[in-house]
Amino acid sequence: MNIARSFWVTGASNGLGLALVERLLEQGHRVAASSRECETLDTLGERFAQQLLHLPGQLQVLEQVDAASTLLLNTWGSVDCLIVNAGTSDYLADDVPDDELFEAIASSNLVASEHCLTSALPLLTKGDAPQVMAILNRYSASQLFAPTQVASGFNSTAQWFREQRQVLDKLQISLTVVGPQSLKTPVTTAQAIPEAWTPESAAEELLRRLPQREPELVLETLDLSSLWPLRP
Repeated sequence: MNIARSFWVTGASNGLGLALVERLLEQGHRVAASSRECETLDTLGERFAQQLLHLPGQLQVLEQVDAASTLLLNTWGSVDCLIVNAGTSDYLADDVPDDELFEAIASSNLVASEHCLTSALPLLTKGDAPQVMAILNRYSASQLFAPTQVASGFNSTAQWFREQRQVLDKLQISLTVVGPQSLKTPVTTAQAIPEAWTPESAAEELLRRLPQREPELVLETLDLSSLWPLRP
């Protein structure tokens, strides 16, 4: 990606999301980062004042994601790429009990993903060669409710994104879904071996693959808490 582009990255408080923001800025791109309060983002804002736009707010709250997209529209007018870090804990309430944590990650990311993509569509349609990358982990890719049900947009974040392909294709927006290999609906016959990804190495590899616009990418990691810390 030698030509500077405009990105909206969600779940950017820490881990993989934060590493994606930092790498994109270093590459010379403009980045709008949705996150909780984050000192590292504040520091990046001092270094990359003209490139970084911090978008506070909770994306699972419709009014707040609409406010973020309106700010983006008024500031930049368009977005070339939306990276939805749909494995983050950014959207969790502070008082979620430990025994409800994993279900809360899956459900909150599903709601935030729906709101964010819907709000970003007007920006993407004005962008240059627009694309979306949705990144899930083992938690957020978990199927909600009865696991024996057929995966659908109602109970699966990954499936919800895939069901948007028809609309996105008509708008000439490409979609890449990144996540762990599903035993129920594998996207490749190749065996996916978990690797010792760090936030920085995973961000580097995902951004290297981004221009290829592959429909599906498998990401298996040995340490989920490194890429997606469980608590904000």
